[in-house]
Amino acid sequence: MPPAAPVNEPSIIPAEELERKREVFRKFLTRNGFRHTNQRVAIFDAVFRQRENFTAEQLLEFARRIDRSVSRSTVYRSLPILVESGMVKEIDVGKDYKLYLPKTGAKMEQAQVVCLDCDKIFHIDAPFMEWYGQTVSQKLGLEPVQQRLQVHARCRRKDKCPNWPG
Repeated sequence: MPPAAPVNEPSIIPAEELERKREVFRKFLTRNGFRHTNQRVAIFDAVFRQRENFTAEQLLEFARRIDRSVSRSTVYRSLPILVESGMVKEIDVGKDYKLYLPKTGAKMEQAQVVCLDCDKIFHIDAPFMEWYGQTVSQKLGLEPVQQRLQVHARCRRKDKCPNWPG
């Protein structure tokens, strides 16, 4: 699991970009009949302070550092909304929980390599993915909407992984 972010960790994107994203998210909430609350703003801000993947429980901890009134239920209700709005990427690694990552606007497609020993997720640029998705979809007369390449692997070096099985 990723380490907890410091309380005063700055946003991972420039302030003006963060403000633009906040406004887009606010409009998304209004358009879809959701309330724009201080707790949701704290959750949003906590998301964009994370440099690593995080779980819903970790996000709860991060958001409570910004606003102590953030509840677990608000985090769990807000995450699907953030994913649907396009602000957050949901990563299913085949476990009983999902991981999340803020979308920072980078267009480059990425593959995910998941370490089965320590749960670390590596994001590797994979420029071929967009071409491949377009090519196979067009052959079938379809338009690609989403794609994912995920490799599950095991640590090979004991000194790099605290959970090395060997």
